[in-house]
Amino acid sequence: MTLFKGIIPALITPMTQEQKVDESALRTLVDTLIEKGVHGLFALGTNGEFFALTDDEKINVAQVVVEQAAGRVPVIAGTGGFTTQSVIELNARMATVGVDACSIITPYFNAVSQRELIAHYTAIEKQAELPFMLYNIPAKTGGTITIDTVAELSYLPMVQGIKDSGGDFDRLTQLIGLKRDDFAVFTGTDSLILWGLLAGADGAVAATTNAVPDVVMTIYNAYQAGDMQTAREAQEKLRVLRNAFGMATMPVVLKAAAELLGMPAGPTRAPALPLSDQERQRLDELLKVYR
Repeated sequence: MTLFKGIIPALITPMTQEQKVDESALRTLVDTLIEKGVHGLFALGTNGEFFALTDDEKINVAQVVVEQAAGRVPVIAGTGGFTTQSVIELNARMATVGVDACSIITPYFNAVSQRELIAHYTAIEKQAELPFMLYNIPAKTGGTITIDTVAELSYLPMVQGIKDSGGDFDRLTQLIGLKRDDFAVFTGTDSLILWGLLAGADGAVAATTNAVPDVVMTIYNAYQAGDMQTAREAQEKLRVLRNAFGMATMPVVLKAAAELLGMPAGPTRAPALPLSDQERQRLDELLKVYR
């Protein structure tokens, strides 16, 4: 039985003005999201700036999240990298800090073939101490995991789910056709949370939860209660924040929105720059719908 289910925030990584990991703010974020009713926590994803952190920083972030979650919800840590060996080594380190599972993005920058993806994930699975989910985000990696490749990998015992952030609903429905008790399917595209649930997805890894947890949880809870009107209204409400993401480099807008709405965030690590005063004022005006 997979432990992946429900709404799992893709955590931002709060930072100080000196762009160091803000452990205190991260603990506050963890507590706040758990209090809002999330079903798990996903640290060190794309919106968590995994690509801008050293391995030691990643271990520290994971350890803080595990300590603060204190067993209340499962903790998933992103351990993806370009080389197979680097993923294996980071997985082993994550197992020592107590995370419950890992998420492994496809190799990036130099897109690999499906044969290479199968070899990559198979080698990782053979040495994995923790279950993990596949992570597909072609817009950022330049490659994608085909449905056939996912189907083949889904039968490896430690491969227990997929987060698909491609934004393709038809593809998502095909992935949902691969669901089993030991293989979960999640949308990683927040505009598809409700539609994914309606199609049979197990849940969503939703970055917008960092800023507007009540809205995201309303989508899920109203769906579970059979209140489709409330769920649909909440899903539509997310559009304002989602549309604002294009104002700046990811995850600058998300972190600014979280901060403006009272959640801890801080700056995004350079070279990403903060919003200009004019952009921040515009974002603040857009966020009135959530106040």
